Amino acid sequence: MPGKPPKVCGCGKLVPGGQRCPCQRDRDAERKAKFDRKRLSSSARGYTGSWDRARAQFLRQHPFCRRCGDRASVVDHMTPHRGDQRLFWDKTNWQPLCTTCHSSAKQREERRSNPRT
Repeated sequence: MPGKPPKVCGCGKLVPGGQRCPCQRDRDAERKAKFDRKRLSSSARGYTGSWDRARAQFLRQHPFCRRCGDRASVVDHMTPHRGDQRLFWDKTNWQPLCTTCHSSAKQREERRSNPRT
């Protein structure tokens, strides 16, 4: 099966199919860095030693990813807590996920349901 055909980037460069132009990668990196500068630290968002202990206990009790059945390594908040400590600590809002499911499918779903403006 043939690969994707090359495309012309907005900057005028020809980019191989399935790849991103260096100007697009630079823009993405700049956008992410700008977001990270504004973002609170992990401990300010609630991810403290207490969270580490609660997370470890939850993963011992729920060792498998809810989506694919692989070994779970992440405790995901099904409804994003967005700083709400009541929702953050609500164990009925937690689900075990493997890193792959959490970092790809779950994040993609959250971006779709809450697009930044």
